[in-house]
Amino acid sequence: MSPVGARNLQGLFPSAGFARPESWFTAVAAPVGLVYPRRLAGGCAGLLVKAAAGAGSGGSVGVEKVNGRKINGINGWVEETSRDVPSHATLRMGRFVEERFVYRQTFVIRSYEIGPDKTATMETLMNLLQETALNHVMTSGLAGDGFGATREMSLRKLIWVVTRIRIQVDKYSRWGDVVEIDTWVDAAGKNGMRRDWMIRDYATGEIIARATSTWVIMNRETRRLSKIPEPVREEVMPFYLGRTIIHDCSGPDAARIHKLDDETAQSIKSGLAPRWSDMDANQHVNNVKYISWILESVPVEVLEEYSLASMTLEYRRECRQSQLLESLTSLGTQLAAGDDGGGGGADLGSVHLLRLEEDKAEIVRARAEWRKKT
Repeated sequence: MSPVGARNLQGLFPSAGFARPESWFTAVAAPVGLVYPRRLAGGCAGLLVKAAAGAGSGGSVGVEKVNGRKINGINGWVEETSRDVPSHATLRMGRFVEERFVYRQTFVIRSYEIGPDKTATMETLMNLLQETALNHVMTSGLAGDGFGATREMSLRKLIWVVTRIRIQVDKYSRWGDVVEIDTWVDAAGKNGMRRDWMIRDYATGEIIARATSTWVIMNRETRRLSKIPEPVREEVMPFYLGRTIIHDCSGPDAARIHKLDDETAQSIKSGLAPRWSDMDANQHVNNVKYISWILESVPVEVLEEYSLASMTLEYRRECRQSQLLESLTSLGTQLAAGDDGGGGGADLGSVHLLRLEEDKAEIVRARAEWRKKT
């Protein structure tokens, strides 16, 4: 029988003395879940309260009072149901592989994570990469009280900030597909860290995307960059894995993204305003949000006819909620050469710039390669 609400039960059993629906069965030790009316032998009505118990084999517990008052002529009881409470690590569904150097997690592509063509968007993939990275830190036991910061970083009021990220996509998953993401870290110079990801189709094992990024440390109060303190280095070094998923993406050998301006941009979109929901726990616009702003200045016909094969973003400065942005884009087949080690088979290239509307200060430079949709 379907559960019924408080008002319905008051109508069915007016003499039961329900003082306040929100405080039903306060005398019962077990947490109360669903309340069912039940017909007993002889035609008498009763109440069955489904209660989830933390442990035990289940059973029934007699109930004589509701809200401290006797149930007049109504038989009532609580039925306990056994349920194992999973740990946080189990709920995250991630695990370590390769002698704990690699963290692996699976995700189902949800309906709200797809675009008009029913495949995952670039923003979806970037969000999954971020989620995997944060869960890697949490599960490793290093997490402090910051957004992905270690304990030693939290003590020093330090946070990680991304300076560059590149993602290459061979195939976009569809709604309902399951993807498996591996992530690991390594040193990037003296005062940086590199994080790489590999995305597989869970059903086939096929590698469908890969990404790499470089990170530096910033003081969350002064917003100034910092060297990696030795205690922080000692925390993260045991997790370093000397493996690179995309070569020549970061460091001095990486191809620079040239800066767009009013003369070289083919399209400009102004008045882009960060919302409160765009801010993350580090009190600045989340790095994934910039992708949607970049695409605001891409012509609709390009979005309809092409899919992103790769994207490289260089983060120049933070963006706060009160600042208005402009998005600049330039497109051309000559930009599809993949001059920083990827984008093979691209049909179209583009260069982008996000800047502050007021003083034209750079926020993000980006380059993308596009494939014709089939």
